Amino acid sequence: MSKSPIRLLIAASGTGGHLFPAIALAEQLSDYEIEWLGVPDRLDRELVPAQYPLHTIAVEGFQQRFGLGSVRILKGLIASIRVVQRLLKNRQIDAVFTTGGYIAAPAIMAARFQGLPVILHESNAIPGKVTRWLSPFCSAVALGFESAAQYLPKAKTVYVGTPVRANFQKPCQLELPIPDHVPLIVVVGGSQGAIAVNQFVRQSAPAWLATGAWVVHLTGDKDPDAKSLEHPQYLSLPFYDNMAGLFQRADLAISRAGAGTLTELAVTQTPALLIPFPYAAEDHQAFNAKIFADAGAALVFRQSELTAEVLESKVLHLLRSPELLQEMAHKSGTLAVTDSAKRLAALVSDLKDK
Repeated sequence: MSKSPIRLLIAASGTGGHLFPAIALAEQLSDYEIEWLGVPDRLDRELVPAQYPLHTIAVEGFQQRFGLGSVRILKGLIASIRVVQRLLKNRQIDAVFTTGGYIAAPAIMAARFQGLPVILHESNAIPGKVTRWLSPFCSAVALGFESAAQYLPKAKTVYVGTPVRANFQKPCQLELPIPDHVPLIVVVGGSQGAIAVNQFVRQSAPAWLATGAWVVHLTGDKDPDAKSLEHPQYLSLPFYDNMAGLFQRADLAISRAGAGTLTELAVTQTPALLIPFPYAAEDHQAFNAKIFADAGAALVFRQSELTAEVLESKVLHLLRSPELLQEMAHKSGTLAVTDSAKRLAALVSDLKDK
């Protein structure tokens, strides 16, 4: 008699940095029955593949000092834990996987109360609050950066890298009308966009375009000035689905320093100029970016210290230094864990024997 498939609940929500690694894992677990836990009104309904039943809960993160707002959030967390417990029981879930963030708290605690194994993946170089607080309750914590282990002394940690979607592992055609053999700069602010970076880029871009370079600028959908620069070599888009093809074609990326984007840059061996999001929780993007800077894969600038003039000159220097860009590309590739999704899937599969 054949065994019934393992039923796995994936708790991942909010941004591409949380969702894409979880999707990459799910692609590896074809013999599992997977259900998804998300939050209403985020990217979950757009990005979670339709074959995975999506359940949502209302939960918030603890971002401010303790007060009346914290009491309300705590009550909401307790209610969410109970909802997830019922979900685990009613759907006969065997194990839980989460990529952190505030949705991880009810998922981990509910799994703990139900006696189920749970694996947490932490993609950042410095773990977030939920990871630090709840990692001791997890069966294992998978790390995107090996250095993150020092912050989790009470957890069982395993370095696996951060998974990328399958299309990043193969050549992808770019559908945009960009000529061959011209330098291409890709500007991406993450799934939330980056208005401050957008403003610097629009001021600097004319000098880059004058050299013959092309710019693909992903502005996000909240920039009121997104269409203010017009040039035949400048393509402004709110989003673009084929990021694998875009990074593979790019000679240079100007980007925030979210762990997911950095992983994609490493896998595609794309040199980068990184501007960490200054309001990221516990400044984790700066820690991520430092690893790439220390490896020689990227230049890093604090947003508070950056000007359009500095950005313009640094990018012009890189465009005029193809050997330097090639060296940065090689060093970026050394940071990639190309089989990360398989490593993480193996870690999850080990739960079957526990």
